[in-house]
Amino acid sequence: MALVGKVVVAQGGGPTAVINQSLVGVVLESRKFPQVTSVYGAINGVRGIINEEFVDLTQETTNNLEQVAVTPSSALGSTRDKPDQRYCQEIFRVLKAHDVRYFFYIGGNDSADTVHIVNAQAELANYDFRAIHIPKTIDNDLVVNDHTPGYGSAARFVTQAFIGANLDNRALPGVYIAVIMGRHAGFLTAASSVARKYPDDGPHLIYLPERPFDPDRFVGDVKAVYDRFGRCVVAASEGIQDARGTPILTKSLEMLEKDAHGNVQLSGTGALGDLLADMVRRKLNIKRVRSDTFGYLQRSFFGCVSDVDQHEAREVGEKAAQFSIWHNQDGSITIQRTGEYSVDYRLVPLREVAGKTRHMPDEFINEVGNNVTDAFRYYCRPLLGSGLHSAHRLRAPKVSKLLARPE
Repeated sequence: MALVGKVVVAQGGGPTAVINQSLVGVVLESRKFPQVTSVYGAINGVRGIINEEFVDLTQETTNNLEQVAVTPSSALGSTRDKPDQRYCQEIFRVLKAHDVRYFFYIGGNDSADTVHIVNAQAELANYDFRAIHIPKTIDNDLVVNDHTPGYGSAARFVTQAFIGANLDNRALPGVYIAVIMGRHAGFLTAASSVARKYPDDGPHLIYLPERPFDPDRFVGDVKAVYDRFGRCVVAASEGIQDARGTPILTKSLEMLEKDAHGNVQLSGTGALGDLLADMVRRKLNIKRVRSDTFGYLQRSFFGCVSDVDQHEAREVGEKAAQFSIWHNQDGSITIQRTGEYSVDYRLVPLREVAGKTRHMPDEFINEVGNNVTDAFRYYCRPLLGSGLHSAHRLRAPKVSKLLARPE
């Protein structure tokens, strides 16, 4: 029996370039069903639900929704709140008061956990209610999924940034180190490998959280590449850690900022890049050493969106509404890869995704742990979408010298 009542949709965690596609997919699909009385958007995620801060998206024009869909970042605002049992009880109390029968939360594994707890509260209260988690994260670290909306566009940004950084480093040789987001999973950093076209292209070295980082080995790796090419381009995840699981960055900072989840703040600081660059300068005596931290540019960069990512982000929102309203089901939407490259969407129980983290599989990382394999590049390339440009080199022959030079 179809449930009659309102829809509430919210966005949580870090914004992405395509998260609004999922939002608009939910809204437009939900508005097709006669049993849906209104579609509300919660301002600033679950915090907006607690504070009863809603906008009535039933009254938004389709044209404007489509414009919002192609706009990066979270149109409804977001939050880093990590609800506990009591918080979720309050979420449910508000949703029940507004006669909400369908709840959609777009976010990562913490968001899936929130949906799971809220849904359990509805079951305990014997309240007819459907809750769906819609996947989103540039980290690509949701279990069960082949990949997640947001990752393809962020990976496209990283790839194109490294194409440019490699060209710069080739023109003015030295050591260049870039730090990319990724606390526990190295998928985004690994995307830098797609930038390589010619045999001597960077990034020459890639360091991921999935493998222990040894400073001495790192310096040795840089030296070997520099001796071979006269330059070296390095990609490093912000979450690289030692054999004990301690983030390398924490060893250099006395005062560590933490987020709402108790995690050491790794993003938004250039400290790790500076630390790695200093290692190279001191131990290898290379004068031209530079570092960058990509930081928040990766998440919502306007001019670098994957069309594949956009289409899939829209579809996960549409499928969420269909599974919930049409088929009367709860769960988490997942993306499954089929064929050479196509996808299908599957609904799995919330408990299979909630609070879990996916890591780079072993077959994507080389044996010594300082690069990725062709298997990863084959996996990643379709997600970056169409129209990805590549760099070209001059092929004109050298002109013979006419003047004698002193030995």
